[in-house]
Amino acid sequence: MKKFKGLNVLAMLTVLVLVLAACGSKEGDKGASSSADFPNKKFELIVPYSAGGGTDTVARSFADLAKDDLGQPIGVVNREGGGGAVGMQNGANAKADGYTLSMVTVELLTLPHTGLAQFTYEDFKLVSLLNEDPAAITVRADAPWNTIEEFIEAAKTEKLKVGNSGTGAIWHLAAAAFEKETGTTLNHVPFEGAAPAVTALLGGHIDAVSVSPAEVQTHVESGDFKVLAVMADERVEKLSDVPTLKEQGIDLSIGTWRGIAVPKETPDEIVKVLEEKFATTIQSEEFKATLEKLNLGHRYENGEGFLNLVKSQDELFTDLIPAIGLGK
Repeated sequence: MKKFKGLNVLAMLTVLVLVLAACGSKEGDKGASSSADFPNKKFELIVPYSAGGGTDTVARSFADLAKDDLGQPIGVVNREGGGGAVGMQNGANAKADGYTLSMVTVELLTLPHTGLAQFTYEDFKLVSLLNEDPAAITVRADAPWNTIEEFIEAAKTEKLKVGNSGTGAIWHLAAAAFEKETGTTLNHVPFEGAAPAVTALLGGHIDAVSVSPAEVQTHVESGDFKVLAVMADERVEKLSDVPTLKEQGIDLSIGTWRGIAVPKETPDEIVKVLEEKFATTIQSEEFKATLEKLNLGHRYENGEGFLNLVKSQDELFTDLIPAIGLGK
């Protein structure tokens, strides 16, 4: 009798294990199904800056084009504040189901190093890079320096005034990195954005600016400015005659960029779908034309390429920001 009861219990346990296994299989199928039919609802794209700005304009153009490739609409939500910290923190904390996207910028790296944000790039999975604009050294057309070598030699003997877009902003950091790599000492002059700095250069109140080529292009075309060098890996298409710093033996590539990211816990298979869909959108002639109209540089990278760029620049800022007294 005891043996019979023991077998009975064993049989019941076996049945229970099989039932649980079946349930688990169904749950697994459900998970696979939810990934397989992704996407099946509206997306939200968080923009960490105000409506009407450059990042917002790029985001809305991207969202409008990407909806056709995704097969679902993308609603753009502006969550500005803290120089981008508020919106990017919201993006990092969002539900990791692939439906909340974040437009991330170079401030994803600079804000944490200056102690103005609690997140890091490791709180995200990077999906696609869609834009990049390098810093450049630009002077007035009547300035005595015609090459970047001449500018560097002058900056070693006198404190040239270089305008930027604000203390701790990317164009200030670019000038500081240039200073560090060339052994010069610059007089950094902060302005409330790149446009006032450019105006000051036009008026002869400063010697140079370290903003992007896009922000001086109009004055270069009018003959008022000349760009001496760009801080990029490759020459800028619209300024093909202007050398990079790397061509002059100065290993410095720095600038601003924009890309799409999702929370770090987002499943890889969902990130893969987004990456494939966004590749089509970002490399489309329509999106390139939008950036062209905005005078912004186009650069596409998939998640891996985007991450490589971010890691490289994060190393630069890890050393640079504390060195100029802006660390945590």
